[in-house]
Amino acid sequence: MTYPLLEIKNLSIDFVTGNESFSAVKNISFTLNKGETIAIVGESGSGKTVSSLSILQLLPSPPAQYKNGAILFSEDDRQVNLLDLDEKYLRKIRGNKISMIFQEPMTSLNPVQTCGGQVMEALMLHEQLKPGEAKTRTIELFNQVKLPDPAGMLHRYPHQISGGQKQRVMIAMAMSCNPSVLIADEPTTALDVTVQKTILQLIKELQQKHQMGVIYITHDLALVSEIADMVIVMYKGEIVETNTTKEIFTNPKHPYTKALINCRPSPASKGKRLPVISDFLSESFKPDQLKIIHKENKKEDFEPATDLLKVENLKVYFPVKKSFTGKILKEFKAVDDVSFSIRKGEILGLVGESGCGKTTLGRALIRLIEPTSGNIFLNKKNIAHIPKDELRRMRKDIQIIFQDPYGSLNPRITIGQAINEPMKIHDILPTEKQRKEKIMDLLKKVDLKPEHFNRYPHEFSGGQRQRICIARALGLNPEFIICDESVSALDVSVQAQVLNLLNDLKEELGFTCIFISHDLGVVHYISNRIMVMNKGKIEEIGEADAIYYHPKNVYTKNLIASVPKLNF
Repeated sequence: MTYPLLEIKNLSIDFVTGNESFSAVKNISFTLNKGETIAIVGESGSGKTVSSLSILQLLPSPPAQYKNGAILFSEDDRQVNLLDLDEKYLRKIRGNKISMIFQEPMTSLNPVQTCGGQVMEALMLHEQLKPGEAKTRTIELFNQVKLPDPAGMLHRYPHQISGGQKQRVMIAMAMSCNPSVLIADEPTTALDVTVQKTILQLIKELQQKHQMGVIYITHDLALVSEIADMVIVMYKGEIVETNTTKEIFTNPKHPYTKALINCRPSPASKGKRLPVISDFLSESFKPDQLKIIHKENKKEDFEPATDLLKVENLKVYFPVKKSFTGKILKEFKAVDDVSFSIRKGEILGLVGESGCGKTTLGRALIRLIEPTSGNIFLNKKNIAHIPKDELRRMRKDIQIIFQDPYGSLNPRITIGQAINEPMKIHDILPTEKQRKEKIMDLLKKVDLKPEHFNRYPHEFSGGQRQRICIARALGLNPEFIICDESVSALDVSVQAQVLNLLNDLKEELGFTCIFISHDLGVVHYISNRIMVMNKGKIEEIGEADAIYYHPKNVYTKNLIASVPKLNF
């Protein structure tokens, strides 16, 4: 008898804390066959990651409790229920026969062990390779996942490489033992579109070679349309729709599925308000109700005299090698002689691959990283070399919204205190009462409630935390905001909410913004102009539509060609 590779039957999982119980997964069933790719889609909290972690028994118990169901894995023409196995047997399966690429590479790698050492460890444990053989195989894997300098990467620690590079190390580790089942939980969220395309092609090749079954968890519907055979849509712990990929995209049945497909920015949605999940769950909603949120600002709408920020010959070099006496022998040119300007009220999109210098440039502009040389004029005042005390005073005029909302908020203080603290330091409003009223107003602006004032960061989802970070930045009435990958880790519906919010606030408050992202679809939607960076230099800069539809540079053309597109 031939069994499916993996079969989940009537699985229900509760999380129990004290006297309270929360149903995270409710009676779900699906099968995965050899050589098949299943995509599980849904928002944060829909149960997709909990379902995948349960396969390898990686949920903490307590509080997780398996109420009922079975997880049947097929090996050697027999089925074993993974829920019945002891820890010793599970260790033989984990990473060997069933492997997982986790969503968060920052916390998935051991910070005190080299990247190469961690992959070699898996190979020596599961494949019984000798250290020399494991080293050779690790370099091959690093080369396959397109890591720069694979031999040198062996000796680097996780903190010495970018987020995208960390994710590629995780992918190399997961693929090292040629597993029967690969569970990929948002594996390419932190990757550039070009690297993402390479990684997906690599997974596809290995899948065809070894007849591997792949469970792909993502919120990127365009990506799903390119890679999946079947799609499972989860909402509030339940499977609301399952079908072939073509049928899901051409004839979605459930309102939630329709919402997921339509919330993502498309070229046609530029200048319009993006729909959100609640719109589609409302029976009275019609897509043509979406209003135009702003007219498209063209070049002629901005006068050169209204430049808010002007950057001249900015360089940020990092020492790579020093002599015994401390003389710099080799430098890494993160930002290499960059010049550009941003006009008042403009959103400039900044795109490029991982390691191109986007984040370094953004941080150098507000001097979180000190420039090596060059000038940064804010309102015609050169802030590149002003003293620290003067810099501290003008920080309220330039704010940054970081990529990671989890690490951007102090877990020990309430969100009200987090928003109030910088306002107090910079003397925004004279009394606590007035500041609290302003904070309440900011919370409403970012679609949160006044009662959230006294709650702690751990009580909010990722999307809510990002909105809190936006409120904190806006509390200082800044002229200029840097959004550093601030929507890349969010679900499509939450991303739509945050993009709508930024558009609304830009119209209301008139701030100027650099929007850093590797998602060209999002950058095209939100930006007036787009600037493309590569290896520390500006490749191309121009109006958003001109760059997106008619790129002149080969590098830009390759970036845009790599963007996943809905295939149906």
